[in-house]
Amino acid sequence: MLVVILVVAIVVMVVMISKFKVHPFVSLFTVALLMGLAAGMPMLDVVNTIATGFGNTCRSIGIVILFGTIIGAMLEHSGAALTMADAVLKKVGPKRPALAMSIIGWIVSIPVFCDSGFVILSSLNKSLSKRSGVKMATMAIALSTGLYATHTLVPPTPGPIAAAGNLQADLGLVILWGIVAAIPAALAGYLYAITAGSKLEVEEEIGGQTFEELIAKHAQLPSASKAFAPIVVPLILIGLSSLVNYPSVLETVGKGSTLHNIVSFFGNPIMALFVGTILCLFLVPKITEEVTNDWIGTGVRDGATIIMITAAGGSLGAIIAATKVGDYIGATLAQYQLGIFLPFIISAALKTAQGSSTVALITTSTIVFPLLESLGLGASTGGMGAVLATLAIGSGAMVVSHANDSYFWVVTQFSNMKVSTAYRAQTVATLIEGIAGVAAVWALSLALL
Repeated sequence: MLVVILVVAIVVMVVMISKFKVHPFVSLFTVALLMGLAAGMPMLDVVNTIATGFGNTCRSIGIVILFGTIIGAMLEHSGAALTMADAVLKKVGPKRPALAMSIIGWIVSIPVFCDSGFVILSSLNKSLSKRSGVKMATMAIALSTGLYATHTLVPPTPGPIAAAGNLQADLGLVILWGIVAAIPAALAGYLYAITAGSKLEVEEEIGGQTFEELIAKHAQLPSASKAFAPIVVPLILIGLSSLVNYPSVLETVGKGSTLHNIVSFFGNPIMALFVGTILCLFLVPKITEEVTNDWIGTGVRDGATIIMITAAGGSLGAIIAATKVGDYIGATLAQYQLGIFLPFIISAALKTAQGSSTVALITTSTIVFPLLESLGLGASTGGMGAVLATLAIGSGAMVVSHANDSYFWVVTQFSNMKVSTAYRAQTVATLIEGIAGVAAVWALSLALL
């Protein structure tokens, strides 16, 4: 019955948003409320769970989104985004902007959460779309799937690290073979982007202006080094933080040492993006009230809307988690012996049901660990079975990104997509990407086991 309620809730939400044009925030809140009541939760618990899910989502990504949108607004208004777009296209060629964003996303999401990565790279993505004439849907799919591939498969992202720990898998091998598996996964997302993306329409944010017309609006464009700094420096800081907290490096540096504390402080996504925001002040010849008030104000206003919708998605995810429907789905599927595909199926079911890739990775790994021997992935494989199980779970954690996933709303809102378009873009793309990922893991199992 819980599964039926979940399916009905998702359908109702999609109909409210796409057919009746109800604002996503109101739709998500309404569906979360009705689902909690229909599942038999005490009425006060429903309200408290919604508030907790909303607050936890705001806490985890709210400030990151705000600084990201501020950086985006300042990159756009200063013309820095145009400078970056031109520089990237000169390197990869004007005919391959989607491939460029897929590769950039693939690299960025190794140390950075995909949500934060999409926020940081959104302005560059939009500018490349405008510069090259490639549709925004294509660019959004290419970036989101590039980010997703390494987000769920390659440590030091927390999800894969936790799953590897739960399965007692060698972290170095998980990183090595995770990189290998993430390549065909990202490639599948890119191929879907350039084939299906060209058929999807996304509303233009800047009224039909050409790249040259956009450049003409600026008296002086910032240099490439200044333009990239607000994006590259935060990513380097976050990456360094991940490095010093890597177990072997942490042992050498010393937890709580001065170096560890400083790098961890500036490598926190909030502080890293704050540094990026400060660097945006160097994009203009002179700092004026327009820069410090109007441009930043635009970023804050844009970010507020995105945070509210994203957090409402967190409320729905919290209600779904509280009903234990994900646990039921996982326990039911665990009865079947499907080898390397069982971890993938359980993870995909949990991801689809409750929205969080990290939760799917952690929960599935705890379910699968006692089953490794019976799946042929136990000690007899020399530890490789646990590594491949981790990667199969990571592939499942991509399937699928839809309305209960905060990343779905980040991609949707930052790409100016309608929800119906986002389901054909982000949701289908992550399904294809996850299947390609587990296919790569299965091929590795044939070679390594």
